[in-house]
Amino acid sequence: MKQFILIAFLSVFLLGCKDTKPKDGKFHIVTTTSMITDLVENIGGDKVVVQGLMGAGVDPHLYKASEGDVSKLSNADMILYGGLHLEGKLVEVFEKMQKQNIKTVAVSDALDKKDLIGSTLFASNYDPHIWFDVTNWEKITVFVADQLSAARPEDKAFFQANATAYLAKLKTLEEEIKAEIATLPVDKRRLVTAHDAFSYFGRAYQFDVVGLQGLSTATEAGVQDVQKTAAYIIDHKVKAVFIESSVPKRTVEALQKAVNSKNHNVVIGGTLFSDALGNPGTPEGTYIGMFKFNVHTIVSALK
Repeated sequence: MKQFILIAFLSVFLLGCKDTKPKDGKFHIVTTTSMITDLVENIGGDKVVVQGLMGAGVDPHLYKASEGDVSKLSNADMILYGGLHLEGKLVEVFEKMQKQNIKTVAVSDALDKKDLIGSTLFASNYDPHIWFDVTNWEKITVFVADQLSAARPEDKAFFQANATAYLAKLKTLEEEIKAEIATLPVDKRRLVTAHDAFSYFGRAYQFDVVGLQGLSTATEAGVQDVQKTAAYIIDHKVKAVFIESSVPKRTVEALQKAVNSKNHNVVIGGTLFSDALGNPGTPEGTYIGMFKFNVHTIVSALK
């Protein structure tokens, strides 16, 4: 009912808000997740104004647009979102924006469907956590730079130069994380987390990944999920499990308790950033810093 009211409000709002976009000469972009916000800031630099809807610790699976968000979206020159039903509760809002001729782009469109991990349990039939493979993020960087260049041809050289510089940083990131992961034997690369957000990471870096909850956090883990995951931990002698910054920790704590009750000691290895970056102004508040932090936390706990 609340979502219906918001959509109704959106329709009325847009009818009465023509010519309200800022007149500062800059290109105004609204992004959803903090990963996308960070990327657009790196590529757009001072030629764009970026407003991110979701900050640190925000779960995009559950996020609903507020009236303030509707105002930001309706005044944007471009909207960039994850896609693949990551922001499931915003789909109708994005459709409304497209009908108002606001350029609304899913960054997942940068990837070929054959490179996605399929899932019959998620609305899009694909795993939307595409940022956990650096090579995916490189393709998305090129895609976003091209989108900005097409929208602002006069700034194309600026956007493309920034993208090239950022791609060099991503290449260095890939080299660094692979070197650290190489110090962990393959038979110890078993990653158990709060929800199934790390499958792209597992495929790219040879980890067996188990999520206590599914791809979405909309449904909490049940007793059977806890027992099944506990059995996996015991069978494979997993030393540590991980909570996530955007998911309540109680289910992982219940999992730890279930495992320890069966005479197998498992510790909580730390908090990983999954669906959101860390706080702005911290290393983990950037995509590159987040990835380094996660890899170091995982490797250190599982060694």
